[in-house]
Amino acid sequence: MKSLVIYVHGKGGNADEALHYKGLFPDADVLGFDYKAETPWDAKKEFPVYFDSVAAGYGEVILIANSIGAFFSMNALADKPVKQAYFISPMVNLEKLICNMMMWAGVSEKELREKKTVPTNFGETLSWEYLCYVRENPIEWSIPTKILYGSNDNLTSLDTMRDFAQRIGAPLTMMDGGEHWFHTAEQMAFLDKWMLNC
Repeated sequence: MKSLVIYVHGKGGNADEALHYKGLFPDADVLGFDYKAETPWDAKKEFPVYFDSVAAGYGEVILIANSIGAFFSMNALADKPVKQAYFISPMVNLEKLICNMMMWAGVSEKELREKKTVPTNFGETLSWEYLCYVRENPIEWSIPTKILYGSNDNLTSLDTMRDFAQRIGAPLTMMDGGEHWFHTAEQMAFLDKWMLNC
Protein backbone atom coordinates (compact mmCIF):
# COMPACT_ATOMS: atom_id res chain seq x y z
CA MET A 1 0.00 0.00 0.00
CA LYS A 2 1.08 3.56 -0.66
CA SER A 3 2.69 5.81 1.94
CA LEU A 4 1.38 9.22 3.00
CA VAL A 5 3.59 12.11 4.10
CA ILE A 6 1.87 14.84 6.14
CA TYR A 7 3.72 18.15 6.43
CA VAL A 8 2.85 20.51 9.30
CA HIS A 9 4.23 24.05 8.92
CA GLY A 10 5.40 26.44 11.61
CA LYS A 11 4.10 29.89 12.54
CA GLY A 12 3.91 32.12 9.48
CA GLY A 13 4.38 29.13 7.18
CA ASN A 14 1.86 27.47 4.91
CA ALA A 15 0.78 24.13 3.52
CA ASP A 16 2.43 24.85 0.14
CA GLU A 17 5.83 24.26 1.78
CA ALA A 18 4.96 20.57 1.48
CA LEU A 19 5.82 20.75 -2.23
CA HIS A 20 9.51 20.78 -1.27
CA TYR A 21 9.21 17.27 0.18
CA LYS A 22 7.62 15.63 -2.87
CA GLY A 23 11.08 15.15 -4.37
CA LEU A 24 12.33 13.49 -1.20
CA PHE A 25 9.41 11.03 -1.09
CA PRO A 26 8.73 10.33 -4.80
CA ASP A 27 6.75 7.14 -4.13
CA ALA A 28 4.46 8.69 -1.51
CA ASP A 29 1.57 11.11 -1.53
CA VAL A 30 2.65 14.35 0.19
CA LEU A 31 0.06 16.61 1.79
CA GLY A 32 0.50 19.96 3.50
CA PHE A 33 -1.83 20.51 6.45
CA ASP A 34 -3.42 23.97 6.27
CA TYR A 35 -4.44 24.07 9.93
CA LYS A 36 -6.24 26.96 11.65
CA ALA A 37 -5.27 26.28 15.29
CA GLU A 38 -3.21 28.90 17.10
CA THR A 39 -3.22 27.18 20.50
CA PRO A 40 -2.39 23.62 21.56
CA TRP A 41 -5.92 23.03 22.85
CA ASP A 42 -7.37 23.99 19.45
CA ALA A 43 -4.77 21.78 17.74
CA LYS A 44 -5.83 18.92 19.99
CA LYS A 45 -9.28 19.13 18.40
CA GLU A 46 -8.30 19.94 14.81
CA PHE A 47 -5.25 17.73 14.16
CA PRO A 48 -6.73 14.27 14.94
CA VAL A 49 -9.79 14.97 12.77
CA TYR A 50 -7.56 15.93 9.84
CA PHE A 51 -5.24 12.96 10.38
CA ASP A 52 -8.10 10.46 10.43
CA SER A 53 -9.66 12.02 7.31
CA VAL A 54 -6.51 11.80 5.16
CA ALA A 55 -4.69 8.72 6.53
CA ALA A 56 -7.39 6.16 5.82
CA GLY A 57 -6.34 3.66 3.18
CA TYR A 58 -2.58 4.28 3.40
CA GLY A 59 -0.10 1.59 4.38
CA GLU A 60 1.95 3.98 6.50
CA VAL A 61 2.05 7.64 7.50
CA ILE A 62 5.19 9.77 7.83
CA LEU A 63 5.02 13.09 9.66
CA ILE A 64 7.23 16.10 8.90
CA ALA A 65 6.66 19.00 11.27
CA ASN A 66 8.27 22.37 11.69
CA SER A 67 8.67 24.57 14.80
CA ILE A 68 5.34 25.12 16.62
CA GLY A 69 3.78 22.65 14.17
CA ALA A 70 5.91 19.94 15.78
CA PHE A 71 4.70 20.93 19.25
CA PHE A 72 1.07 20.94 18.12
CA SER A 73 1.61 17.54 16.48
CA MET A 74 3.14 16.03 19.62
CA ASN A 75 0.31 17.47 21.69
CA ALA A 76 -2.43 16.17 19.38
CA LEU A 77 -1.19 13.11 17.45
CA ALA A 78 0.76 11.07 20.02
CA ASP A 79 -1.66 8.14 19.80
CA LYS A 80 -1.94 8.09 15.99
CA PRO A 81 -0.28 5.39 13.80
CA VAL A 82 2.68 7.43 12.56
CA LYS A 83 5.56 5.24 11.38
CA GLN A 84 8.25 7.97 11.44
CA ALA A 85 8.40 11.65 12.37
CA TYR A 86 10.91 14.24 11.19
CA PHE A 87 10.99 17.39 13.31
CA ILE A 88 12.70 20.55 12.03
CA SER A 89 13.52 23.09 14.78
CA PRO A 90 10.73 21.69 16.96
CA MET A 91 9.37 23.66 19.88
CA VAL A 92 9.95 21.13 22.64
CA ASN A 93 9.60 23.15 25.86
CA LEU A 94 6.92 25.81 25.59
CA GLU A 95 6.95 26.53 29.31
CA LYS A 96 10.60 27.51 29.18
CA LEU A 97 10.06 29.56 26.00
CA ILE A 98 7.10 31.46 27.48
CA CYS A 99 9.06 32.13 30.68
CA ASN A 100 11.98 33.42 28.57
CA MET A 101 9.60 35.69 26.66
CA MET A 102 8.20 36.98 29.96
CA MET A 103 11.73 37.78 31.06
CA TRP A 104 12.51 39.55 27.74
CA ALA A 105 9.32 41.60 28.11
CA GLY A 106 9.82 42.33 31.81
CA VAL A 107 6.53 40.61 32.74
CA SER A 108 6.23 38.76 36.06
CA GLU A 109 4.16 35.60 36.50
CA LYS A 110 1.93 37.51 38.92
CA GLU A 111 1.30 40.23 36.33
CA LEU A 112 0.49 37.69 33.61
CA ARG A 113 -1.85 35.78 35.94
CA GLU A 114 -3.72 38.99 36.79
CA LYS A 115 -3.88 40.46 33.27
CA LYS A 116 -4.42 37.10 31.46
CA THR A 117 -2.75 38.40 28.27
CA VAL A 118 0.13 40.86 27.80
CA PRO A 119 1.27 42.09 24.36
CA THR A 120 5.03 42.43 23.87
CA ASN A 121 7.15 44.76 21.76
CA PHE A 122 8.56 41.76 19.85
CA GLY A 123 5.21 40.78 18.36
CA GLU A 124 4.09 37.96 20.65
CA THR A 125 1.17 38.16 23.08
CA LEU A 126 1.88 36.38 26.35
CA SER A 127 -1.02 34.28 27.63
CA TRP A 128 -1.64 32.96 31.14
CA GLU A 129 -3.98 30.29 29.71
CA TYR A 130 -1.25 29.10 27.32
CA LEU A 131 1.35 28.90 30.11
CA CYS A 132 -1.03 26.94 32.34
CA TYR A 133 -1.92 24.56 29.50
CA VAL A 134 1.67 23.60 28.68
CA ARG A 135 2.42 23.10 32.39
CA GLU A 136 -0.61 20.89 32.87
CA ASN A 137 -0.17 18.89 29.64
CA PRO A 138 3.43 17.70 29.39
CA ILE A 139 4.48 16.12 26.09
CA GLU A 140 4.32 12.32 25.96
CA TRP A 141 5.74 11.18 22.61
CA SER A 142 6.89 7.67 21.73
CA ILE A 143 6.70 7.74 17.92
CA PRO A 144 10.12 7.12 16.25
CA THR A 145 11.46 10.61 15.57
CA LYS A 146 14.52 12.32 14.09
CA ILE A 147 15.29 15.95 14.94
CA LEU A 148 17.09 18.64 12.94
CA TYR A 149 18.33 21.70 14.85
CA GLY A 150 20.26 24.83 13.90
CA SER A 151 23.07 25.99 16.18
CA ASN A 152 21.78 29.58 15.88
CA ASP A 153 18.22 28.72 16.92
CA ASN A 154 17.14 31.72 18.98
CA LEU A 155 14.05 30.06 20.48
CA THR A 156 15.34 26.76 21.85
CA SER A 157 18.74 26.21 23.47
CA LEU A 158 20.94 23.29 22.52
CA ASP A 159 20.72 21.92 26.08
CA THR A 160 16.92 21.99 25.96
CA MET A 161 16.88 20.24 22.59
CA ARG A 162 19.43 17.64 23.71
CA ASP A 163 17.45 16.90 26.88
CA PHE A 164 14.26 16.41 24.90
CA ALA A 165 15.90 14.26 22.21
CA GLN A 166 17.43 12.07 24.90
CA ARG A 167 14.12 11.75 26.74
CA ILE A 168 12.25 10.48 23.66
CA GLY A 169 15.19 8.53 22.22
CA ALA A 170 15.46 10.65 19.07
CA PRO A 171 18.71 11.13 17.15
CA LEU A 172 19.57 14.84 16.99
CA THR A 173 21.38 16.41 14.03
CA MET A 174 22.70 19.95 14.37
CA MET A 175 23.57 22.26 11.48
CA ASP A 176 26.38 24.58 12.47
CA GLY A 177 25.17 28.08 11.64
CA GLY A 178 21.63 26.90 11.00
CA GLU A 179 18.74 29.06 12.19
CA HIS A 180 15.36 28.27 13.72
CA TRP A 181 13.82 28.80 10.29
CA PHE A 182 15.56 26.62 7.71
CA HIS A 183 15.06 28.60 4.50
CA THR A 184 18.34 29.50 2.73
CA ALA A 185 19.63 27.36 -0.13
CA GLU A 186 22.44 26.07 2.09
CA GLN A 187 20.09 25.26 4.95
CA MET A 188 17.60 23.48 2.71
CA ALA A 189 20.38 21.45 1.08
CA PHE A 190 21.50 20.39 4.58
CA LEU A 191 17.89 19.52 5.47
CA ASP A 192 17.47 17.44 2.31
CA LYS A 193 20.68 15.52 2.94
CA TRP A 194 19.66 14.90 6.56
CA MET A 195 16.26 13.57 5.59
CA LEU A 196 17.57 11.35 2.78
CA ASN A 197 20.31 9.89 4.97
CA CYS A 198 18.18 9.32 8.07
